[in-house]
Amino acid sequence: MPAPSATHLVLIPSYNPGSKVYGTVAVALQHWAPVWVVVDGSTDGTAEGLADMARHNAGLLVITRTRNRGKGAAVLLGLERARAEGYTHVLCMDSDGQHPADLIPTFMEASRSNPDAMILGAPVFASDAPRVRVYGRRLSNACANLETCGRHIGDSLFGFRIYPIEPLFRIMTARRSMRRFDFDPEAAVRLFWEGVPALNIDAPVRYPGKADGGVSHFHYVRDNILLTSMHIRLLLGLLYRIPRLLCRRRGSRSCRR
Repeated sequence: MPAPSATHLVLIPSYNPGSKVYGTVAVALQHWAPVWVVVDGSTDGTAEGLADMARHNAGLLVITRTRNRGKGAAVLLGLERARAEGYTHVLCMDSDGQHPADLIPTFMEASRSNPDAMILGAPVFASDAPRVRVYGRRLSNACANLETCGRHIGDSLFGFRIYPIEPLFRIMTARRSMRRFDFDPEAAVRLFWEGVPALNIDAPVRYPGKADGGVSHFHYVRDNILLTSMHIRLLLGLLYRIPRLLCRRRGSRSCRR
């Protein structure tokens, strides 16, 4: 197991991920410590399985809540504890085997070299990627580019990312949104608005099928409505930020006063 970091940790929100979570956590522990898993009201037995893993691995912490409140809410719970314990950055990743845990050291090194930035995974899709998911994220990415006045955020929905804790915690506790599937795109856009630069790094993404234990909790109607309302809210919030964002884009000194 790697020596535990005092500043950067891996944070994995998890809700009924099936058996894939054990491999995800095991590979993450091969590359980094500490690894925290926030079990968000899972009912599939993985809370107990992860707790057993933690008893045998000092680098793993499992935080369990009895009620499912959403991905963003699980991340916020982890942020609260990480902030209280003095950590400065979290690498968030999914528990279902989609994200490349072997790239954790690469992303952590990029964060250490650019501590003020958010390190965003830019997904590289394989041929098995569902077309509807690929096309849907193109629309979300177009909205995010508009909301940031440029192509700053390589992918608005890919959740393999490192966030500086303090600005993300401040943004999340100031509003009631960002608690479910709206977390990833809104976090990236609002952090950019707050002056946090984005560094995009390519990362392969996998979509395990049901035969391979793949699980998806994305509800196409409900969650697309949630994402649409979020982008409308962000576009409205962009209106009074346009002069400052354009000023930043030009690099003018006057806009930093």
